[in-house]
Amino acid sequence: MIVLTKRNGEKFLINHEQIECIEMIPESKIVMMNHDFYLVLETAEEIVEKIADYNAKIRDIYREITITDKR
Repeated sequence: MIVLTKRNGEKFLINHEQIECIEMIPESKIVMMNHDFYLVLETAEEIVEKIADYNAKIRDIYREITITDKR
């Protein structure tokens, strides 16, 4: 889940895996797979960066958990 900002300044979490597309109008319109949408202040580039950062953290945690000592 990533943190985004609504137009009124309220922060909320969104499941990035349910995003269908991001429309770039003056603000970013995030269209979900169920066709609901959210207007957010972050740019499309910022949203993509947040998703990439989140995925990198998840992979790092997974790598750390799966390390085994094969001595």
